Formats: sequence, C-alpha cells, structure tokens
Amino acid sequence: MRDMKDEVVYPPGADPELINDDIAPLKEQKWGSYNIFAFWMSDVHSVGGYTTAGSLFAMGLTSWQVLIALLVGIFLVYFFCNLVAMPSQRSGTPFAVVCRAAFGIQGAKIPALIRGVIALAWYGIQTYLASHALVVLLLKLQPDWAEWADKDAHGFLGLSVLGYIAFAVLWVVQALVFWRGMDTIRKFIDFCGPAVYIVMAVLAIYLVSRAGWSNIDLNLSDHSLTGFAVFSTFCAAVATTVSYFSGPMLNFGDIARYGKSPQAVRRGNFLGLPLNFLVFSVMVVLTASATVPVYGELITDPVDTIAKLDNTYAIAFGALTLLIATVGINIVANFIAPAFDFSSVAPKKISWRMGGMIAAVGSVLLTPWNLYNSPDTIHYTLDTLAAFIGPVFGVLIAYFYVINRRGLNIAALFDRSPAGEYWYRGGFNVNAVVSTVIAAVVGILIVVVPAFSGASDYTWFIGAILAGVLLLLLENLRPSVVIRDATAAATAREESVPLHD
Repeated sequence: MRDMKDEVVYPPGADPELINDDIAPLKEQKWGSYNIFAFWMSDVHSVGGYTTAGSLFAMGLTSWQVLIALLVGIFLVYFFCNLVAMPSQRSGTPFAVVCRAAFGIQGAKIPALIRGVIALAWYGIQTYLASHALVVLLLKLQPDWAEWADKDAHGFLGLSVLGYIAFAVLWVVQALVFWRGMDTIRKFIDFCGPAVYIVMAVLAIYLVSRAGWSNIDLNLSDHSLTGFAVFSTFCAAVATTVSYFSGPMLNFGDIARYGKSPQAVRRGNFLGLPLNFLVFSVMVVLTASATVPVYGELITDPVDTIAKLDNTYAIAFGALTLLIATVGINIVANFIAPAFDFSSVAPKKISWRMGGMIAAVGSVLLTPWNLYNSPDTIHYTLDTLAAFIGPVFGVLIAYFYVINRRGLNIAALFDRSPAGEYWYRGGFNVNAVVSTVIAAVVGILIVVVPAFSGASDYTWFIGAILAGVLLLLLENLRPSVVIRDATAAATAREESVPLHD
C-alpha cells in the first residue's frame, strides 16, 4: 500500500495533535461522477434500503403513495447532500475536520463522536441484514441446519447460533476490505452498485411476469386512510426516508472530499439519488405488490422474497449479490465514517484503521439485530438516531451558508493556538454546542414521551431547524463568529481553494 503522505498535504504550521495522514487535506481528488453514482447505487439498493422502503407499507399507504413519498424524500436528501458536500470537497478534508470550523477545534469532537457512535449502530444493523441473507443461503444449501437458525431453540440475546456465525463471517470480510484502504473500497462499490441493480431488476421482472399484470393490486395497505390522515401519513413516510439516509447524508463530506470537482459530485448525486431512486422505488413497489398474488402474502424483505424462489442456484445468486451489495455500502457509509470521526478526536493516537475497528467491535456490543427486526422497531430506531443527526446538520448548514457565507480557512482547521480562527473560547464555539445539545434533547423527548408520539417521525427536521435557528439567535445575542458580509464572504471563498492548487 502506498504511503498516505504521498497523497495528502500538511498545511503550514499544522498542529501534530490535530492531524495525521488520514485526515489531512488530499493532494489529488480522483473520484468522478460514476464513483459517486456507484456509492449511492449500493446505498439505495442495500437490504436495509429495501427493508426501510418496504416498511412504509405498514403505515397504511397505497403503493403509489409510497412511491411518491420515496421520491419526495430522496429529492430532499439530494438537496441536503449537495449542501454538506461543498466544504469537504473544497478543502479535501472529511466531515469531522470540517466540523472544527462550526464547533471549534475542541467542540468538533462532539459531532464527531455523535456521528461515530451512530455509524457504529448502523454498521451493526447493516451487518446483521447482510448476515440474514447469508443465513437464508446456508439454509437452502443445508436444510438440516434449520434448528440452529431458531433463536428460541439455539440462541441468546435475540440471535440464533447460525445467525451469530453468519454475522461473524460478514464482520471479518468487511474488516478485510476496509483494511485494504480507500482505493480498494472504491473498486468494491463500483462493482456492488450495478450488480445489485441487475438482481433487483431480474427479481421484479420475474415476479411480475409470474403474477400477471392484471393480478397485481397496488393497494397493499391493511387499512385505508382518508382525508387528513393520508396527508399526515404521507409526510411521515417522507420524513422516514430522509431519516434513513440522514447518517450518510451528514457525513457525505467523507465521500465528497475525494470528488474531482463540485460539478462531478453534484452530477453523481443526481444520478445516484433522484434518478437512481426512481428506478429503485418502482422496483420495490412492483416486487412487493407481486408477492401477494405469487406467494399469498405481502413480503417486503428482499431476502425473504428471494428465499421463496424454487431454484437453489437463483437463490444463491440473489442472496450473495444482496449480501455483497450490503457489505459494500456498509463499509462506505458506516465503516469509513467512524474511522474518520474517531481518528479526528485524537489524530495522534487513533489512526483511520483503528477508528474503523473501534466501530466494528462496538457494533457487536449493541446487538444490532434487536434494532431492526420489525417495522415498528425500524421506525423507532430511525427516529432516535435522527434526533442526534438533525441538530448537527442544522448547525453546519447555518454556519457555512448563513454565518460564514461558504468561507473556510483550511489551515485554521489544524490550528489550536488561541489566535486560530476556529479556536473560539477554549476551543469551543459555545453557541454551536449549546444549540446542538438543546435540539438533541428536544428530539429525544419527542421520541420517548408518548404525548409527542405524533411528531416522532419528524425528529430529524425538528432537530435540524431548531439547532440552526438557535445558532443564528445566539450568534446575534453573543457572537462567537463575526457574520461575514458579501465582500468578506467572497474573499473567504477565494482563500478556501485546496492547498495544492
């Protein structure tokens, strides 16, 4: 593997306590639109993405309502990702380093730890979902192992013995791919995205042809909604879609930092989100709808759908492809994120690889299979995670686009001297930290207090808006940052060109 020092550039006077070869600004940004597109293909088409989309049917919406909700949600994700991408792509630094501008050199450890722990949870969830596909495949090849897949007969802490074995296998495989570095990861997801596309398309075509178009009923809800209930449930479905992508959306800078240009990143986002998601959403709706006439029941889990096939080779091919695709996005979205996040907290002591392994070990301790095992649990998990992610997003956007007008001093990101631009008071932008904490507490109260249950689907939006507004109010009352005027903002943008240019 090449020495990372050949690929990054250290700003003059960078404090060794704040920088290492993994989080320093990149010397050359090589990812094009296709690489970003492939990233989103894997993310969207993972088992977790399909399962989350399928869970919307349990909310009582018709298929066409689910389809529109998915598309509205993904357009919001597309817009927000473009906002998050800018500072990281411009500076060549990951999300956790960019946070130093908004939160302060020391304060940035708070959002880094928040995102790192959440990525840890998602890493475990996606590993579990991929291991479920492996269990299905093993049982088709060795039916005699069925008793070991029964968590009641042979299991503990909510998972069967065979489930633990499959989880361990996937855990090791992902760690090996991650250990090879970002170039290997890029090649891996370039393959995973198109591969799972083919499997999902073949599955949809097969089930629709077997069911017959005239036998497919697009109204899959168990109960019909009318009036305002349709609108409120639709909005909740949109919010659920945004919440599902809120993790990779927040730390999308970890990917955008590798983009060749802002245009390449935006183009990859457009291909990978609204355009790609339209095709994915249609496949989800048609596939789920076709399972009713074909199998006599609604199946929203792609692994369970593939398991119903009567051809062992088809089951093996489908399950393996879904498994590989889920592994790919898990590494990119939930291994890379905590690797950068934990490394940025203590760069001198924690390398990128060590940060990733901290997340991998921690994910097992969360027993993630208990966080994503039913539609109700899925929504509760998403709402809780979104309560923490939303406020960090709100602070970042308010800082970069309203307070600082897109300015970014790259050298100051690695300067902890009291004279440094991002040192603030004791290394903390108190206003940003207070805004994040208050908004997160409000979000958690909404999730756990029954009286607020009607707003629980919107914790990401509530947290983002509340934190952003609070930051603007506090900065006007007791400024930590001098709000830039148009001229100063233009000058700052000129100064924010990557160091190697």
